[in-house]
Amino acid sequence: MLYDVIILGSGPAGLSAAVYASRAGLSFAVVEKEYMGTGQIAYTEQVDNYLGYYGIDGFSLGEKFREHAETLGAEFIDGEVTELSRADMGWKILLSDGNILGARTVIYALGASPKKLDIAGEEVFSGRGVSYCALCDGAFFEGRTVAVIGGGDTALGDALYLSKTSEKVYIIHRRNEFRANASLVKKAEETENIEFVLEAVPSEIIGKDSVTGIKLNQKGAEKTLSAAGIFVAVGSLPNTALLKGIANLDERGYVIADESCIASAEGLFVAGDVRTKVVRQVITAAADGANALLSALNYINK
Repeated sequence: MLYDVIILGSGPAGLSAAVYASRAGLSFAVVEKEYMGTGQIAYTEQVDNYLGYYGIDGFSLGEKFREHAETLGAEFIDGEVTELSRADMGWKILLSDGNILGARTVIYALGASPKKLDIAGEEVFSGRGVSYCALCDGAFFEGRTVAVIGGGDTALGDALYLSKTSEKVYIIHRRNEFRANASLVKKAEETENIEFVLEAVPSEIIGKDSVTGIKLNQKGAEKTLSAAGIFVAVGSLPNTALLKGIANLDERGYVIADESCIASAEGLFVAGDVRTKVVRQVITAAADGANALLSALNYINK
């Protein structure tokens, strides 16, 4: 079968595109790596800035997005995309199980993955004290001391979440000011068991069978903090490896596209965290999904 549109990714961008594809009467399918996935939003404890859903947890919001798409008849295909290439009628998508899909257009919404610190001990203790998801692993450190690395919304949100069950939470940030929303910073400042460690750069995660602490350089002085868990929240990297040599990427690997979501390759559209843009939030990902589908529809109609 040749689909009008294949949507790669089932996060907010992909699910939004699915809703608009259904309303446009197109033949389409959503390819997702994780069964019943809803993207990174599922790992967010609380979402306060999505219109109409103040205070909802990320998993529940993601479920509402998916239910909306399913109600409108979205088809989901489980599988990991291993190759994307141009074909006579549009695009060929090869999945890891050997299945091949064909589509006139592709909406690429595979999101981003957590960025790593690239310091000694990080890989050694990955899964044994080093985590990239506080919501997933925070419960393992109940009553213990943990450290969160980062200065954005995710880092501050993770610290606040961990403070509910951990004895103490360090927030380690390389600058003396945070990039996070002021309201999150204020909440963290007012939380008794959160301590800021600013102008500090981690150099090594230490331990034996599991993590026991982290070494850092703070204002030129070497320092070691005791901690049983290290939560890394220093940003993300776009999942665009499949597009190298196919679409124009910027120096950081994001697909170059404006709000029309039209990529440089014919019939390819991008949505969500993979696209070059200033703001990467759930609401902008959902908007991208709509824009990408409408651009794809215009392409098909022409």
